Amino acid sequence: MANKANSVKSSFWENLHYYYVVPLIFLSFKQVYVLISSIHSADYDNLLIEADRFLLGTDPTVFLFQYANPILTEILQIAYGTFFFLPIILGVEFHLKKDFQKFNYVIFSVVLGFFLSYIGYFFLPAVGPRFTLHDFDLTNIELPGLWLTNFLREVVNSGESIPSGTLNPIEVVQRDVFPSGHTQMTLIVMYLAVKFNSRNKWFFLIDGSLLIIATVYLRYHYFVDLIGGFVFMILTLILGKRIFNWWQKKLKKPLIII
Repeated sequence: MANKANSVKSSFWENLHYYYVVPLIFLSFKQVYVLISSIHSADYDNLLIEADRFLLGTDPTVFLFQYANPILTEILQIAYGTFFFLPIILGVEFHLKKDFQKFNYVIFSVVLGFFLSYIGYFFLPAVGPRFTLHDFDLTNIELPGLWLTNFLREVVNSGESIPSGTLNPIEVVQRDVFPSGHTQMTLIVMYLAVKFNSRNKWFFLIDGSLLIIATVYLRYHYFVDLIGGFVFMILTLILGKRIFNWWQKKLKKPLIII
């Protein structure tokens, strides 16, 4: 596809070359569960729960429930729903500016980050506190929002292979809890937005912070998953810069300085 984009010099092929990774990431994510289920016969939620209790002395999602209210839930569910759009918004900004070095680095970092998180899921597959510490079927009752919460929650559930009406959702939901890919990828976007002085950096910082809080408040993740996401974010940035600049050298192009 890269050769086609370079040889034809068509905006269609150029954009397809850059943005085909968006559906690729999602389709790869959907395949991860199939592979994990063929390797592991059990989930490891108990280990993550015990890690949280060791670190915090409690279950964070249970503790936060006392502060739940529809306005907060609505805000955090909306923030959580922006997850897949954040790297796209950052990438498109530099694409429109024709700053292709930063644009390519954003794409590379995002793709690398996603696939590293997928590898992490293979080591500790888990379903998350909405199934283990809470009654999943009562989520809309216990964490009601205002106008968009239920719709956005259903979109997330559908992406996780458990649309409304799914029988025994715990059996088929994606095992994508540790590390928290939402935390990892959001931190990567926030970091690059600041480093590259994105005009939208304050949006990324505010929305990203709310999104990370939402991962626990909305019962998608344990606290230790966020720690895992931070570690994987650091790993992505270290590996990403080295691999990207190695390839830039081979192409005799300027190195990324970050």
